[in-house]
Amino acid sequence: MKQQENQIDYYLLFILFGLFIFSLLAVYSGSGQYQTHDPFYFVKRQAIWYVIGIIVMVSVASFDFELLERMAKPLYVFCIFLLIIVHFFGTYKNGSQRWINLGLFELQPSEFMKVFLIIFSAAILNKSDNERLSFKASIPITLKLILITIIPFYLILVQPDLGSALVIGAVFYTLLIVSRISYLMILFLSANIMGFIFLLVYLHNHFFSVFIKIIKPHQLDRIYGWLSPYEYASSFGYQLIQAIQGIGSGQLTGTGYNQGIQVQSGRIPEAHTDFIFSVIGEEFGFIGASIFISLYFLLMYRIIKIAIHSNSVYGFYICIGTVGLLSFQTFQNIAMTIGMMPITGLALPFVSYGGSALLTNMIAIGLVLSVNIRTRNYMFS
Repeated sequence: MKQQENQIDYYLLFILFGLFIFSLLAVYSGSGQYQTHDPFYFVKRQAIWYVIGIIVMVSVASFDFELLERMAKPLYVFCIFLLIIVHFFGTYKNGSQRWINLGLFELQPSEFMKVFLIIFSAAILNKSDNERLSFKASIPITLKLILITIIPFYLILVQPDLGSALVIGAVFYTLLIVSRISYLMILFLSANIMGFIFLLVYLHNHFFSVFIKIIKPHQLDRIYGWLSPYEYASSFGYQLIQAIQGIGSGQLTGTGYNQGIQVQSGRIPEAHTDFIFSVIGEEFGFIGASIFISLYFLLMYRIIKIAIHSNSVYGFYICIGTVGLLSFQTFQNIAMTIGMMPITGLALPFVSYGGSALLTNMIAIGLVLSVNIRTRNYMFS
């Protein structure tokens, strides 16, 4: 039986290079409102993080992903331990307690938990039968997945970091859908989630004193700013209004690179981080933004293709978990800048300025490349 080992997916690397170019351009333009002695300060730091991220990605890709199955539980427990440390001894800034101060740099365990949850969930699902499970047989494995998800979900939510908590939930739900768990179980969980959302709406309208104990005041402010931005134009809705006006002013072809009025005037807060899509929409217009979004579609397509061609069930789940991780962050970030979703502070993968999120995403891509490299094609499969 002749077998051939697949090579590195260069299409995937080319897509990452395209996102890297967009990142440098948008970070430079979006950070122009900050008065620094070096106009390339943020661009240089972003490039350094990219170099570090590539080194990490290559290192992870060279590691046999199947060995991670035995390491999945210890890695998960270690990250839970770090989240507990953050809860009691973490660094508090900007209204959140998410970081561990290590002197030279600050560590954000919630970012690494996203990847470790994928690794551990994939290990649990890999032990299930290859056939579709009945509702009764799905209960034990579903409870395991819920347990390992709800612990980090809660620890991250109380930091508070709603965005990262929602990513944890998205990873769980994505893996659940593609697993062998009963469709009836998936439908049952979906109904419960929708029921909880309707319960929150009911409590808000009829028992607000109870509702405010569940939803934090600053989270409620963001919801109000999302649903009625112009009513709260001077406070909660300011960011959203400026972002929408910036993207709208780009029209078809954009205002021109580094010529965005909303961006350069500083009317869009955090233009080089959370609201970086507003920079792209205003300065590159509908055409540029469409090309940019297409890169994400191609990225998901390549990862799904690697997952489908993988002859390792564990590798398949790792790839699909990565799709859930990246696609939700991409959708949430872009949607919040155009008013489709409330503002949560999630970074745009591979583009927003910052190191922690970039390293996490690079680790995830490294795992996908590891799966692709170790997938073998057999003449007689």
